[in-house]
Amino acid sequence: MMHKQGSFGSTLFSGVFCQCRAEEAHCGSDPGGGVEGTGGTSFPSSHPTRDRPLSGENTGSCDDSCEPSYPCELCGGPEQDHRLRVLFQVLDVNGDGGICVNDLSIGLKKLGVHRTELELMKIVKAGDKDLDGQLDFEEFVHYLRDHEKKLRLVFKSLDKKNDGRIDKQEIMQSLRDLGVNISEQQAEKILKSMDKNGTMTIDWNEWRDYHLLHPAVNIPEIILYWKHSTIFDVGESLMVPDEFTAEEKKTGMWWRHLVAGGAAGAMSRTCTAPLDRLKVLMQVHASRTNSMCIAGGFTHMIREGGMRSLWRGNGMNVIKIAPESAIKFMAYEQIKRLIGSNQETLGILERFVAGSLAGAIAQSSIYPMEVLKTRLALRKTGQFSGIADCAKYIFRKEGMAAFYKGYIPNLIGIIPYAGIDLAVYETLKNSWLQHYATDSADPGVVVLLACGTTSSTCGQLASYPLALVRTRMQAQATIEGGPQMTMSGLFKHIVKTEGAFGLYRGLAPNFMKVIPAVSISYVVYENLKISLGVVSR
Repeated sequence: MMHKQGSFGSTLFSGVFCQCRAEEAHCGSDPGGGVEGTGGTSFPSSHPTRDRPLSGENTGSCDDSCEPSYPCELCGGPEQDHRLRVLFQVLDVNGDGGICVNDLSIGLKKLGVHRTELELMKIVKAGDKDLDGQLDFEEFVHYLRDHEKKLRLVFKSLDKKNDGRIDKQEIMQSLRDLGVNISEQQAEKILKSMDKNGTMTIDWNEWRDYHLLHPAVNIPEIILYWKHSTIFDVGESLMVPDEFTAEEKKTGMWWRHLVAGGAAGAMSRTCTAPLDRLKVLMQVHASRTNSMCIAGGFTHMIREGGMRSLWRGNGMNVIKIAPESAIKFMAYEQIKRLIGSNQETLGILERFVAGSLAGAIAQSSIYPMEVLKTRLALRKTGQFSGIADCAKYIFRKEGMAAFYKGYIPNLIGIIPYAGIDLAVYETLKNSWLQHYATDSADPGVVVLLACGTTSSTCGQLASYPLALVRTRMQAQATIEGGPQMTMSGLFKHIVKTEGAFGLYRGLAPNFMKVIPAVSISYVVYENLKISLGVVSR
């Protein structure tokens, strides 16, 4: 499964990056130097007159700060450029100025590094910014620096003892904290794959040398992955599903995550139901001639049906969580297999495609529930005795087609919502990892909540006009004498009579519920997962 690198490859790799902030390291070891200048080892010099220790060599002496007494020529100096160009030239087998998958395969084999074709394609894809199928020198350097910093964060996350080395107990504990249990034999196998000196521990150099030209799979990928769609519920179910590791699927931990997330979503939606019903009323009834403010909307609902009327439609909104989550998860897993991915964690594009298709399948399956939820939220006091009565009334008066009114804008809305939510979340996550993560890849509660809330809000904002048109189409039959319009006709009518602002009616109560919804679902999720035996970030 994993192969050790040759000494030539290690020599080239060990001096590629700046590791000048030795004060963060233990003397004589490097617990995670990175592209930002962290770590504590020096590099072999190309100038024989300079007396410097080799990479990873313990000199046995160090001053109080452990800072090098010479200027760091690897911070953008000629030494770093020389080493990177040497490595690039070795890997650029045909000398055309670009490293393709074939070049990478042949070049790495020369260095004693063996990677599968899938892994090599992932490396090229990750660094190929101009999408020409190969890495030029600039793309190659950018990929190595970005990848190395992430590896440093993972190393520090694993190094529980903060001694600059990782042993099997630290690997087992770190993965256990993420809900992945491995045996002592499995931990030893992981260590042996990277341990070049037979100590059964991994120092930073060994960790970096193994993973540097290796896509972030297995442990690094698991630790750098943040779940959020299972944890947060903002009332919409259009987010791309979370990834679950093979271990979580094998042990049944995945369904516990989904159960905890579903229960948290039910509590969150119930607590914010008054705002959700107000949003629906404003989407359907508010106009230039019939302005409806937040206070006026609440007053109207309470006068018409009392305090209980604030929760109309919430029962169906909660009931549909379970089938929608289950169908989406199963569809997502099947689509992953269809697109030929055997990776535990997909890339962003694959996640977007698989997640959008899974969302479309789930929405198609439970869409009649969406229509019922809207109709129940808009009903007057005494109009229906319950969910079944409402369903019978719609079927008898309007036929089966009524249960799919607004289906097209709802389906189209999945694309901007899922795409923007995923893109913003990954951008915020990578920005935090790049600029603020120093000792761990674990973001903590505040960062996780902030990223999830921001990405969900952006996703909702982008898809809101489609959501409004969907709601109006679902509700058209409830408006006496109102026209029965198509999606495009309704768009034109709203813009013509209300202006572009009309496409955002009800946006204020929708955004007002985001922060309390995310906070409530997170708190409930965290408490429920303990009861269910779930361990995760």
